[in-house]
Amino acid sequence: MQTSALPDLAHTATKPVHWLATAAAMAGVVALAGLLQPRTATATATAPEKRTTTPVAAPDPATVDFPLECGGAGTTVAKQAPGDLDGDGRPETVAVVHCDAGSGTPPSGIYVLTQRSGAAPRLVATLVDPADRKTVGEFAVREGRVSATLLGYSSLEVPRCCPDQEEQVSWRWKGNAFVRTSGDLARSV
Repeated sequence: MQTSALPDLAHTATKPVHWLATAAAMAGVVALAGLLQPRTATATATAPEKRTTTPVAAPDPATVDFPLECGGAGTTVAKQAPGDLDGDGRPETVAVVHCDAGSGTPPSGIYVLTQRSGAAPRLVATLVDPADRKTVGEFAVREGRVSATLLGYSSLEVPRCCPDQEEQVSWRWKGNAFVRTSGDLARSV
């Protein structure tokens, strides 16, 4: 090994006094940084968007006159489901309604009801008209979409008890109307 011609440097032979001096210098830097903090921030939060905190009840279909011609037999709300279909924060009710026929399979209508504060529920859309002669099988309202299985008949010769056609459909509010999409059109059962 070759020896250096230079004298030993101070950092190569540290003593406890050097460590104490380094610790004191670091403590001084930390204390000075604590004294030189910026003034306290005075940010003000803006008020969040006001939302109704009281839950709003969905319209009750029992209080609505549906546009069905039942010849005095009355109507039956077979199925109903609430949901915010137009994104306004207030629930609508979607109702599957048919004539109270007593027997057989009367055609159904699917209706959308809304209700403003303090007002009576009102019908705002007909998704399926009973004149289309469809019966509603499965039915749901989820995430702003109405979906249903519509059952129908391929001809007048098919007994009214036993639909032989099935169609998967759904509706979603777009702009100012409900837009219908279909799955398997007129699929035989």
